[in-house]
Amino acid sequence: MHTWRGAENTPAEWGGGVVTIGFFDGVHRGHRRIIGEAVALAHDRGQPALALTFDPHPGEVLRPGSHPALLTTLRYKTELLAEIGVDALCVQPFTAGFSQVSASDFVHEILLRRLRASVVVVGENFSYGHRAAGRLSTLIADGAAAGFEVRGVPLVRAGERVLSSTEIRRLVAAGDVESAAAALGRPHRVEGEVVHGDARGRTIGYPTANMEATPWAAVPADGVYAGFACWGEHRQPAAISIGTNPTFAGRERRVEAFLLDFDGDLYGAYMAYEFTHRLRPTLRFDSVDELVTQMAADVETTRTVTLPV
Repeated sequence: MHTWRGAENTPAEWGGGVVTIGFFDGVHRGHRRIIGEAVALAHDRGQPALALTFDPHPGEVLRPGSHPALLTTLRYKTELLAEIGVDALCVQPFTAGFSQVSASDFVHEILLRRLRASVVVVGENFSYGHRAAGRLSTLIADGAAAGFEVRGVPLVRAGERVLSSTEIRRLVAAGDVESAAAALGRPHRVEGEVVHGDARGRTIGYPTANMEATPWAAVPADGVYAGFACWGEHRQPAAISIGTNPTFAGRERRVEAFLLDFDGDLYGAYMAYEFTHRLRPTLRFDSVDELVTQMAADVETTRTVTLPV
């Protein structure tokens, strides 16, 4: 997938195509409906499909200090968009200056002049331009005047609720990783670098990989989870602990994983932890022996739910 940063840096050879627009945090099932329609339409017309996304989250610029937890890093979002079939990605820096761009200039300068859109595909609740003055209805009218078609895609619902990144963040924050996975269409993951911890796990027979999560990561509620540790071409079942380690009077909140059937040095590796099942809340044990007994049970449960029968 061809990727560039800033619409003004669109390659001169870019001939235009079908454009879909959104922050797409999580690239969840609702996003996939919109993006999938853009990809299918582009391929039917023999054109490339381009996704226009933003970095950082607009909320951090418009309301400093209100940055939401992120379901996907830009790195992972790029991978997911490529998997869906997007041919090109333009990452538009969302700055204070960009937030002042009018709805009309967004259409004419970015969508038409820079990205050369032939069709624009967005969700039915799409808004754009300074103070979100533009809506789907104005985009349809402005697009017709500018010479490109606009298609609005109905939102996906999960029962009474619209499937949204906000709702999935709520599920993750509550530790309901199973419901989050159903909404995402895959397990929620947290990414980061493996760093040195207390090395206490190794002394009790359960060495863990302690992750320094990426900024703003949507980390699930404290507890123990079954899931997978992913790095490079590897995807290893893992029991993942989130919390302060109260048995040892810990204060620092950590994300660490014990990888099943693995013995190796992972320090410095960039990894992702995928969460498939919540096993239990964080508990304080009266002795190390009680903790070890519970960890053994957690590992066996993880083995049961992550490995095929």
